[in-house]
This record gives sequence, structure tokens and C-alpha cells, in this order.
Amino acid sequence: MESNGRMKAEQTKDEKSQAARQRAEIIMKVRCGLLTATQAAQLLQVSRKTYYKWEQRGLSALLEGVQDQEGGRPETPAEQIRQAAFDKERADLKQQNELLEKQLKLKDLVYQMRLKAEQEGAKKK
Repeated sequence: MESNGRMKAEQTKDEKSQAARQRAEIIMKVRCGLLTATQAAQLLQVSRKTYYKWEQRGLSALLEGVQDQEGGRPETPAEQIRQAAFDKERADLKQQNELLEKQLKLKDLVYQMRLKAEQEGAKKK
């Protein structure tokens, strides 16, 4: 049952891809002067308004696809940079806090040992 649903999804994807290719081919024929927009709309079984909408979207996507792009990785958005800096600072502060807590415990232990030593020294006198 699941594979049947998957096959339908794949067929639908293939059909959509095939329809998009057909639209692109017809748009290119219109742009080359081999067809008129009216003829293209009739072939695609849509209104001229819908044809022109598809043509505009297709040409926009084509222009976007052929523009020069910068090489390398895209820049990290500023928000991610700020969040990374915040996380690092938080981790550093947590580490400092743990170190200070250990130092305080050691000082308390040394103080208690000195106090005990003084008490024992006072008892011997």
C-alpha cells in the first residue's frame, strides 16, 4: 500500500517535471518567434494571461540562474554570529564560575584546617 502511494507521488513529480519542460519549450518557441503567445496559450490550454505569467516567472528564473555568483561559502548571517558569540561567552563564564567555586572550597578547607590547628594549639597550652 505504501509503495503504491510512493509510486503515485513519483508519477506526480515526473508529470509535473514533464509539464514544466513542455511549458519551457513553448515559451522558448514564442521568444524565438516560432509561435505567438495566443498559439502558446492554446497549446498549453490556458489563458494568455496565465501564459504571460508563466513566461515572466520562467524568464526571471532563467536570469537568476545565469547571474555570476561569488565563490566560496556563503556568509554566516549576523544573528548566527551573535548567537555563537553569546554561546561561547556563556561557556567561558560557566567555566570561570566552576573554577571560582573550586577555589572557594579550597580556601574554606584551608581556613577550617588553620582554625582546627589553632584550636588544638590552644588546648595544649
